[in-house]
Amino acid sequence: MSETPWLTVIGLGENGPDGLCPAALAALEAAEVVIGPPRHLALLPDLHAEPMAWPVPFAQGIEQLKALRGRPVVALASGDPFWFGAGAVIARHFAPAEWRAYPGPSTFSLVAAHLGWPLEHTLCLGLHAQPIARLRPYLAPGERAIVLLRDGAAVADLAGYLLDRGFGSSTLWICEAMGGPRQQVTETRAADVGNGFNHPVCVAIAMAGRAQSALPKVAGLADDLFESDGVMTKRPARALTLSALAPRAGEHLLDIGGGSGSVSVEWALAHPRCHATIIESRSDRLDLIAANARAFGVENRIDIVQGRVPEALADSPAPDAIFVGGGLSAELLETLKAEFQPGTRAVINAVTLEAEALLAQWQAEEGGEMLRFELAQATPLGTRRGWKSAYPLVQWSGTL
Repeated sequence: MSETPWLTVIGLGENGPDGLCPAALAALEAAEVVIGPPRHLALLPDLHAEPMAWPVPFAQGIEQLKALRGRPVVALASGDPFWFGAGAVIARHFAPAEWRAYPGPSTFSLVAAHLGWPLEHTLCLGLHAQPIARLRPYLAPGERAIVLLRDGAAVADLAGYLLDRGFGSSTLWICEAMGGPRQQVTETRAADVGNGFNHPVCVAIAMAGRAQSALPKVAGLADDLFESDGVMTKRPARALTLSALAPRAGEHLLDIGGGSGSVSVEWALAHPRCHATIIESRSDRLDLIAANARAFGVENRIDIVQGRVPEALADSPAPDAIFVGGGLSAELLETLKAEFQPGTRAVINAVTLEAEALLAQWQAEEGGEMLRFELAQATPLGTRRGWKSAYPLVQWSGTL
């Protein structure tokens, strides 16, 4: 294969080829095939290249590019192809010597320049192919965000979501066709958004709402934020459990016996690259776990497997940390030793005397730290108040 890349990825703005660098223009002139969304193809002047609409689903376009390998091809993308664009996907499928890229101004840059917002202090999200609930971890009074949306109808969906979450007083700038002759920016409040917006569209948000509507940034979210059938690691124990699990960027948690999924949800919230796999044997809890993951915008980073250990471990990636919240047995402890790499972090919680005895023997053999928590809550006692104690919780933490 020639050392000259055969594939050129060009970031095209709403002005079409106007403003493209000379190298990008030369690639367009030399191309035998130009592939891209119909909207982008319509922005180009007449070329001798064969126009090819990028198909749906998106993956089919990658296969078409592979079939064109070796011919001079231009792939069109919006603005900067490597900021929530097609560039990164293309780069994963082709060798570095096969392609080159000429990015244009991103939508984020155009909107920030219009509003005078510093991009380094502005959240930039691509929700054109993602649920709007992905915003949930970031909602907080005083924050700013620029959000790409799939189409004009999604503007009302975004506004409704903000209203439902207590951020209806946020100021929105609905930005259509930024950087081109059809550019239009509409300022409104989330509670007052109408319809009639056109693709391509994004929304800049100056968040305003009650501070209590924002998620705290430490472990131990309020229990009533989760859907539950009554079986869940409660807030104080969850905070201590997450502290012992100590999530770090990019790590993977194996949660055995997920219950409501609250520990895995908070693990995923700890960092945008944290993932979790939940193994839950009860089918009636699978929907509950999935609902909690969606509500917090982390369902793309939590896998739910129905089954029991060790059978359910077959397709699970090797974890950095393991949490066992219930169902402890001698067999499970032996499985942990046999199935996972030495050095894997683990936290095991126990409530029953039998489970506590297992952990005491486990610590004697394997080391680690064992703690016993006794929590009590003030509740009415006649005309006065008294302490109502929860079951003591014993926690082992350490490495396998």
